[in-house]
Amino acid sequence: MAEQLTVARPYAKAAFEYARDHDALQAWSDALTLLGQVTLDADASRLLSSPRFESEQKVAFLTGLLNDGKAAKAAGKAFERFLANLAGQHRLGALGAIAAQFEKLRAEHEQRIDVNVTSAFKLDEKQQTTLLNALKKRLNRDISITTQVDKTLIGGAILRAGDTVIDGSVRGRLNRLSEALTT
Repeated sequence: MAEQLTVARPYAKAAFEYARDHDALQAWSDALTLLGQVTLDADASRLLSSPRFESEQKVAFLTGLLNDGKAAKAAGKAFERFLANLAGQHRLGALGAIAAQFEKLRAEHEQRIDVNVTSAFKLDEKQQTTLLNALKKRLNRDISITTQVDKTLIGGAILRAGDTVIDGSVRGRLNRLSEALTT
């Protein structure tokens, strides 16, 4: 997994910079996301890694999957060259990781962040709005919240925003108290 991320970073950065500079972020995002999902399929993955098929055939297969070429056309010929480069370097298997890295770069560029809130009880609309506004002010970004319920938290919530984790749960507080008492 770490190797995939190492391989994906430079390709994702190059793809992002090209798409950003050519006002094609959405088209490249759509194409990379779709192809990243395709590579998760075992049959497609075997085909893409098979030495029996030429790089051009693999690229043609992938661009054909992009809504009969419509998404590829939206991304442009540069996207096809990008895929050809990946195929030539035997990196088509990294498309999923490249898509994920591309989305991280895009979110950072657009000043937005996804926040996952795990709470002990279901949050109502007012609580979500209050939380959204507080996070927007603190993180200085557009926020997208997804919520889930975990009864084992006892009370409170855990917020995950990128690499930041804020544990305000009762279970987390009890664990920290237990650690403090045992050391």
